[in-house]
Amino acid sequence: MRMCAQKLIGMTTIFCLLMGGIGLAGCETNPYTGRSQLLMTSVSQEMQMGAQAYNQVKSDPKMRPSQDPREVEPVKRVAARIVEAAKRSKYAEMAQQFQWEVTVIKDDKTANAFALPGGKMAVYTGIFPMAKTEAGLAAVMGHEVVHALARHGAERMSQGQVAKIGLQVVGAAVGMSSKNPAVSQATMAALGAGTQVGVLLPFSRKHESEADYVGILLAADAGYDPRESVALWERMARVSGGEGQAEFLSTHPSHDTRIEQLKEWMPEAMAIYQKRKPVPAAPLPEVGR
Repeated sequence: MRMCAQKLIGMTTIFCLLMGGIGLAGCETNPYTGRSQLLMTSVSQEMQMGAQAYNQVKSDPKMRPSQDPREVEPVKRVAARIVEAAKRSKYAEMAQQFQWEVTVIKDDKTANAFALPGGKMAVYTGIFPMAKTEAGLAAVMGHEVVHALARHGAERMSQGQVAKIGLQVVGAAVGMSSKNPAVSQATMAALGAGTQVGVLLPFSRKHESEADYVGILLAADAGYDPRESVALWERMARVSGGEGQAEFLSTHPSHDTRIEQLKEWMPEAMAIYQKRKPVPAAPLPEVGR
């Protein structure tokens, strides 16, 4: 995982130094992977944005919260255990700051879950058939919680700001002007596509792998069998019927890559799991019937 990111890590470090030198950005290091992160927003700003986004989701009339205890209680149990594991993790300081909350959204056709900065979480009931058990759900929620704790959202925004600045600099360097808007827009579009594929998307894949890795460690520390993460993605692969597009142009690792990485990290996760009291892999309720 680290070898393929060396070039991007170096680029990020340079941006951190340049932007930090003029007071525009900070640079942090992921405590689990050692990856350098460019961050141009504060934690408090992220938490505020997370809360606003969460309120928008909950106020959307199309988003119906589940009132069924069979759906809500398992999610709350898993969320509580994952949060406690997060508070024991290398993200403990961040986890203690978050105001954790979870909502179960009744949408049997949407297999999704998310965690926003500040600890605001949502689980769609459509993920239940994929997760199968509370252990499978722990793999999902552990992954999503890491996105928030590792500040992946803020990093993505920072990368977008840097890309915009870079394009503006390049545009000035090659003499682009409003006198020839057609040429300017076409060139900038090409540079934007290059930036999107060459810098932003690989970082997004890195975020996904990072969340997979630390997510199974959190699930294991919470008492859930981390091997369920492999079974989860094997089911995802079967349901998807193969890859929709090449991994190079995807914001997520391929299913095969993801499964292989999880297997590589499994000994570390199992060592944690074996020190904890195992939590029964209770089945999740059936949905869509």
